[in-house]
Amino acid sequence: MIAALAGWRRDGWPVARVSIRAAVGSTPREAGSFMLVVPGALVGTIGGGRLEWECVARARALLAGTGTAGELEIPLGPELGQCCGGRVRVRIERADDVMLDAIVRDAETARAALPHLLLFGAGHVGRALARALAPLPLRLVWVDPREEEFGLVPDGVVVRMTESWEEVLAAAPAGAGVLVLTPSHRLDALIVGAALERDDLRYVGLIGSRTKRRGFEAGFRAVGLGPERIARLVCPIGDRGIRDKRPEIIAALVAAEIVERLLHGDDAGAEQ
Repeated sequence: MIAALAGWRRDGWPVARVSIRAAVGSTPREAGSFMLVVPGALVGTIGGGRLEWECVARARALLAGTGTAGELEIPLGPELGQCCGGRVRVRIERADDVMLDAIVRDAETARAALPHLLLFGAGHVGRALARALAPLPLRLVWVDPREEEFGLVPDGVVVRMTESWEEVLAAAPAGAGVLVLTPSHRLDALIVGAALERDDLRYVGLIGSRTKRRGFEAGFRAVGLGPERIARLVCPIGDRGIRDKRPEIIAALVAAEIVERLLHGDDAGAEQ
């Protein structure tokens, strides 16, 4: 949103904001959700469907000078062609510079508060994971010393091309997540062991089989890592009973797991 808004303002586009002021019952988005609309583009969403389509049309009419600002009470029932059953109050207004500055500040504050996820490894699964995870509301830091392995880096992903994984891990804030899938089992073990020694990480995941997990667990016990810390390890990652080893499928399953455990789950560190 920040990048799109900066481009619109640079190019002189008028901007309208469509926001949900109140939501009652079953609705696709909650109060406070909003979208920004210009004549040929938009960012954000108030829930899609006929609700959003009509509100975008009204916002563009406002920008064209053929419509007016105001609030609408919209029932999400048969008369709108939707079956949510709830009701929303939507405000459509032209966004002035003061409002846009406030939106940017709020977006920057929200972005700074996003959970961090460290992705160690830029092989074929790592590249698929970077693409799958980049759109999620998190700060993705992608770590690998091999420049040639990254390929096209998705927008918003921070690349750390370094062998100093210890520094990257040490800098991760409390509540961060760690995904480990390097080409070296020894390096995997070092990174995972160091991550498990911290007691403030929300998710520690390791690519591999249950056999790999058992081997790693034995090694961790041998160096004195306690059972409660070892139990926090998620391995295999993305395990939903689907036996499909294509990188894109693995990435989709792991992305769902990250949403559950890092972005939402209070039991993110629980043993599988």
